Amino acid sequence: MTQKMQRRSLVLTDEGARHPFLASLPAHVRGDSPTVAARSSWAMTRDDIRGFASAYLACLAAALVFLI
Repeated sequence: MTQKMQRRSLVLTDEGARHPFLASLPAHVRGDSPTVAARSSWAMTRDDIRGFASAYLACLAAALVFLI
């Protein structure tokens, strides 16, 4: 009296999911993610300009010292 055991998935599948991997995921994982508010538009600040200028001048000075 030997019966083969049926293989059962650990997670119940959802036929509404179109991909086999998505069908194997639980509903709370597959659900819609909460929307995140968009960040404000990018704006240059005085610190950005100061940082760029100091890096530019430092590289220029290093190149001049190397050449001279």
